Amino acid sequence: MKINYLLCCITLFFGCITAQATKPKEQEEIHGLHLTNGRQSTHIQFELHANLIIVPVHINKSDTLRFVLDTGVGSTILTDASVAQKLGMRSVRKMKIEGVGNGQGIAADVTVGNILRMGKMVGLKHNIVVMDDDILRLSEVVGTPIHGIFGYEIFNKFVVTIDFQKQELTLTTPTKYKYTAKQGDKFPIVIEKTKPYLDAVTVVSNDRELPIRVVLDTGAGHALMLNTSVSNIQMPQKVVKSQLGVGLAGVINGHIGRMPKVRIGQFELNDVLTTFPDSSAFGMKITDQFPHRDGNIGGELLSRFKVTFNYEGGYIVLKPNKKRFNERFEHDMSGIDVRAKGKGFRQFYVENIIEGSPAFHAGLQEGDEVLLVNSLSVETMALADLYRMFQRKEGKEMHVVVRRNGRLVSANFALKRII
Repeated sequence: MKINYLLCCITLFFGCITAQATKPKEQEEIHGLHLTNGRQSTHIQFELHANLIIVPVHINKSDTLRFVLDTGVGSTILTDASVAQKLGMRSVRKMKIEGVGNGQGIAADVTVGNILRMGKMVGLKHNIVVMDDDILRLSEVVGTPIHGIFGYEIFNKFVVTIDFQKQELTLTTPTKYKYTAKQGDKFPIVIEKTKPYLDAVTVVSNDRELPIRVVLDTGAGHALMLNTSVSNIQMPQKVVKSQLGVGLAGVINGHIGRMPKVRIGQFELNDVLTTFPDSSAFGMKITDQFPHRDGNIGGELLSRFKVTFNYEGGYIVLKPNKKRFNERFEHDMSGIDVRAKGKGFRQFYVENIIEGSPAFHAGLQEGDEVLLVNSLSVETMALADLYRMFQRKEGKEMHVVVRRNGRLVSANFALKRII
């Protein structure tokens, strides 16, 4: 399932519109993002879906909206244009957003004068970019309503601590944050074009140790993405060709494999699932715009730590999550890529099947609606529950019932570790 690879493009290419959303310094001091009632810090609960941080947000007088928190997105992005229409948000100009993939960019509107709220944080006269078409289909990918993406403006204003175990976000005014060794290991980062770059990473590739520079990307669900077109990194011998996801400009194709070891300072992780996007869809655009970058680290790896981002101080703090740090990195063992649709996103349809996978040999097809898995109705499941069933244990027998063209079809297969 490709849910862990669909959002990596967002961090890379929304930084280019930051200038359009930037206010003069004097205005930022009056308006901008701030904590209410003189607070110096605040805690915000979040949901974790497919290793993506989903936070509750209000825009103007809206009901609760759900946004993906992304370290490097340069502006606040509303992916659901119907929200903007309902709220009467005022567009001041059109723009075109370029992205990664094999297609063209998409049109968007820049709106101004908005009020953004997240818990006890508020942003006044906030600029928001509204996408004309929700090409990312985040709600279908995550299995819960998603209305937008934001991040850099928050990380740039506050020290942000992400506690994945408690699913709690802490925002602290930089002048009030004090680092101590008990919080974890401290690593320098560099902010370039709104994105946090980390140099303290080494990968083992074909028995060679290679230092790499990565973007820390909470807007990507995968563990590690490496771009072979701009570095000396080679793909491992065993990889699976796959459609990695959908970017702002279309499909992103590539391969999935494992890196034997990934080190961040003293921390070492083994057999890390890694995506390798094709240069035709991804690499050339990265080379043109981000020449000093070998890849990115996403939520599947970051969630094994408690992470503090201090953009103003120029560092991050990593403290291992003891319950998750040594867990094996697992990929889907069925070969099925699923999308959630319908009311409450509780209807699951097969979007794609990896050729040669267990589901492929069992005869499942694109467009099948999944109804039952091992006698359990999917009506009682969230999409994440379905993913976990297909990642549970190699060799586990699966009985799947689908609806195809109005008739019921059953398929039996055993889970197999594809990667």
